Amino acid sequence: MENLGPKIAALNACLNGLSALFLLCGFIAIKNYRIDWHRRFMGTAFIISIVFLISYLTRFYLTGVHRFPHEGTLKTVYLTLLTSHTLLAAITPVLAIRTIWLALKGRIDAHRKIARWTWPIWMYVSVTGVIVYGMLYHL
Repeated sequence: MENLGPKIAALNACLNGLSALFLLCGFIAIKNYRIDWHRRFMGTAFIISIVFLISYLTRFYLTGVHRFPHEGTLKTVYLTLLTSHTLLAAITPVLAIRTIWLALKGRIDAHRKIARWTWPIWMYVSVTGVIVYGMLYHL
């Protein structure tokens, strides 16, 4: 079990990184009016995020909380980043589901309005997830 935790955590970081990559591709696609590609990229980001959540909850169930091993300024930076990441991660699924639902219902104006908030929050959560992993497991 001990060796499994870091492996799942690494998988989670990869999933977060992939989600960020697909979110970026989806953003670029919509800015270039490539709606079909935008849908594919954003749908893939959503599926990857679901797989991440399952993997994260599995890791948490198997290995519990991991404490940051350093002190001082580095710990303050880590805890600040972790706090913002965690708070925004809690609302990301709701925002993402609502944003996708509006698009599927053809309510594009409402979709665009909420996507202006959803995309940067979701991207922040994905990128900071990778950073938190790096700080916790590789510093």
